[in-house]
Amino acid sequence: MIKIIAVLCSLSPPENCYEQTVTTSDFADVSMQSCLMGAPQLAEWMKQHPAERLAAWRCVIGKQHGRGA
Repeated sequence: MIKIIAVLCSLSPPENCYEQTVTTSDFADVSMQSCLMGAPQLAEWMKQHPAERLAAWRCVIGKQHGRGA
């Protein structure tokens, strides 16, 4: 399994950041290459969450749990 984990920050206050699993390969066509290049799933997810700013993202292989930002 490949997970796309985004680090998101609120627009107000901007220092309020957290990690969110955007999608996994169980639910979408995610390859490690597409994840590293900025998966289209990430862009689509951001369109649906306009009150947040994308600070970073990472790709995780396996069933690891995200950690706090």
